Amino acid sequence: QVQLTESGGGLVQAGGSLRLSCSASGRTFSTYIMGWFRQAPGKEREFVAAISRSGENTYAADSVKGRFTISRDNAKNTVYLQMNSLKPEDTAVYYCAASNSRVGVRFPGRYDYWGQGTQVTVSS
Repeated sequence: QVQLTESGGGLVQAGGSLRLSCSASGRTFSTYIMGWFRQAPGKEREFVAAISRSGENTYAADSVKGRFTISRDNAKNTVYLQMNSLKPEDTAVYYCAASNSRVGVRFPGRYDYWGQGTQVTVSS
């Protein structure tokens, strides 16, 4: 069982930056692929980024490539999402998630544990 807690959301102007953090309970954090997803009002939850167990490999949605960076610190049981050059269309609730799966990191159904989410609002 893993409990995930996101933090770092807030209100920012377009072009600004935020760093989201997700801390995990338990001693098995390094055995999970970690991902970030987001969900805007009236829209489906969508993939943002994911990172392999070691942190060696990362994956990002086309809409955030070059602007968002995912990283993890297994010693601190924490995964991060650095968001730069934010746009109003990035406004959403951001969720971190943990997966036991080895494939399909872009699909929400592959994730076993979810945080409660943190709101990110980008004003124009």
